[in-house]
Amino acid sequence: MKRNMILLLAVVFLLAGCKDLLVPEIENNRDLNGIKYPANDASLPFGILLNGYNRIPTNSWSFNDVATDDAVTNDQGNGFLKMANGQWTATNNPLTQWTNAYAAIQYLNITLRDVDTVQWAADAVISKLFRMRIKGEAYGLRALFYYHLLQAHAGPSESGAILGVPLNLEVQGPTADFNKPRATFEVCMQQIYSDLTKAEELLPLDYENIAGPALIPEKYGAITKEQYDRVFGAAFRGFLTARVVKAIRSKAALLAASPAFSTGTTTTWADAADDAGEVMALKGGMSALSANGLTWYANASEIAGLADGANPSEILWRNNYGDNRDLEQANFPPSLFGNGRINPTQNLVDAFPMATGMPIGSAGSGYDAANPYTGRDPRLRMFILVNGGTAGPNNTLINTAADGGTNDALNSVGTSTRTGYYLRKLLRQDVNLNPNSANNQRHYKPHIRYTEIFLNCAEAANEAWGPLGAGKYGFSAYDIIKAIRKRAGVGTTNGDPYLEEAKGSKEQMRELIRNERRIELCFEGFRFWDLRRWKVNLSEKAKGVSITNNTPTVIDVESRQFQPFMTYGPIPYGEILKFGALEQNKGWR
Repeated sequence: MKRNMILLLAVVFLLAGCKDLLVPEIENNRDLNGIKYPANDASLPFGILLNGYNRIPTNSWSFNDVATDDAVTNDQGNGFLKMANGQWTATNNPLTQWTNAYAAIQYLNITLRDVDTVQWAADAVISKLFRMRIKGEAYGLRALFYYHLLQAHAGPSESGAILGVPLNLEVQGPTADFNKPRATFEVCMQQIYSDLTKAEELLPLDYENIAGPALIPEKYGAITKEQYDRVFGAAFRGFLTARVVKAIRSKAALLAASPAFSTGTTTTWADAADDAGEVMALKGGMSALSANGLTWYANASEIAGLADGANPSEILWRNNYGDNRDLEQANFPPSLFGNGRINPTQNLVDAFPMATGMPIGSAGSGYDAANPYTGRDPRLRMFILVNGGTAGPNNTLINTAADGGTNDALNSVGTSTRTGYYLRKLLRQDVNLNPNSANNQRHYKPHIRYTEIFLNCAEAANEAWGPLGAGKYGFSAYDIIKAIRKRAGVGTTNGDPYLEEAKGSKEQMRELIRNERRIELCFEGFRFWDLRRWKVNLSEKAKGVSITNNTPTVIDVESRQFQPFMTYGPIPYGEILKFGALEQNKGWR
C-alpha cells in the first residue's frame, strides 16, 4: 500500500510539473488573426496554400471498390470490408471527408484573407499577377473540397429536404461560431459554382510558356512575355488551372443532376452535359480520346518521359510521380511475392461484354460458360488477372483454380484470392518483387482523366436529350460510347449491333453507359459513389469463381449489408454531439 501511494504521488508531481505537455500555452499556437509574413519571402503564405493541395482526397488510391459489387479484399482489417459487412456507422466511416476537407478549407480561407497583404515578388507587377493566381487556386480548391464534402455527407433531413454541409467562407478563429447549421444542397452547389467562376476568371487555361505577348490573355493587362511566364509558365504545371476548374465543374454538376440529389438542386442534366462538353471541346472533341488511354498506368515510355509536370494525353490533372512498387507489393499474386489484396468479383467480370459488344447473357452472344474468358472484351484481361492469365516481368502463368495446388489458388493462403481473380489494372507488370532482384518503376495518380469527362458527358447527354441528342458542343451519348468501345476493341468487326440497338432507347443506353463507366473507371474510386448517386441496389452479393477439374462454378463470396438510407453518408456523430445546430441525415444515428 505504501509503495502504491509513493507511485501515485510521483505521477501527480510529474503531471503537475509538465502541464505544458497537456495544455498548450496560448503563445504556442499561431494566431490566425495576426500572421506576420516576412517581406520578400512568400514561402510561408505559399505553404499555407499547399496545405490545400496536400489534402486533396485523390492524392492516393482508396480502393473503396471493396465495399461494392466490384471487389473484395483478403485484408481482414480493411475498413471498407468492415463497411460492407455492416459496420458502417456515423462513428466508423472510412469515407468521411469532414475533418480533412474543413481543415483544407480553413487553410484556403487564410490564403484568401491574406493574399493581398503578401509581397509575392519584388516586382510589383509580378506580385499582382501572383495575387491573382493564388486567389484563383484557393477559390478552385475550396470548391473541390466542398464537392467532396457533398459527395460524402450531403443527404436528406427527416423532412426529406436535401441538405448539404455548413459553409465556412471565412477564417475561423478561437471565438468563431462553430455551431452552424447545414446549408441546403442547392446553396452549397451555388457556392461551388461561384468559387469555380472566380477561379476561372483569375487562372490561365494551362501553365505554359507563351511564344509572345500577343498570346497573353486580356485579363492580365499590359505585361511582358517574361512577366507572364514568371507567374503562369510551364514551371507551375500541376497546379490548379482554368482547365482543371472546368473539369471540377463537370464533376460537381454530374453529382447534382443525378437521381440522389436532383430534387435538391436547380442543376440539370443539360447543364452537366454542357459542362463536360466544354472540357471535351477544349481538348479537341471526339478525336481527342487518347488512343492509349486504357493503359495510362502502364505506358512505360510515356511515363518515363514525364517531366516538368507535363501530362500524357489521357490525363487532365495528376499528382507528382514517384518510383516505387507499392501497388504491386499489395496486389501481385503470392507467387510473384505480392499480397493479392484487391480481388475483383465475378460480378465485375460478367460486366465485360463479348468482343462483339454483346452482353454475355444476351441471346446469340457466343458466350461459353465452360470457357468464360474466350472471345471477351479485351479490357477484361487488361484489368483483371483471370485463371491462366500472365503477370509480372516474366509473364508468369497464374493458376487460380481451387485445385491448382499453388499459393495463387482460391483461398489457398492468407494472401490468396478470395474470388478466383487478382487485380491487374494500375499495376506495372515490369515490377519485380523477388527479393533477389527487386526493382521499382514510375507511378503517378491521376486526379482527373479525360475518359471520366467523356463518360460524364455521355451520361448527362443521354438523360437530357436521349442517345442521339447533343447540347451546345454537339457531343451525343451514342458518339461518345461508340468512340470508347472502339478504342477498347469492342464491336469493331461487326458494327457493334448492341450499341446500334441501344441508340433507340434512352433506358437501354443508360444501362450501357453505366456499364461502360463501371468498366473504364474500375478500381479508381468511382463505383462506390456512382451506385449511390444513381440510387440503385447497394447490396448485391459479391461473387467469385471456383475452378475444379477445369470446370468453373460461380460461388458466393461476401454479402453487402447496406441499408437503403446508406445511399447517403452520415454526418460524423461527434460533430452532432458537439453542435446542436447540425442535423443528421435521415436513418443515421
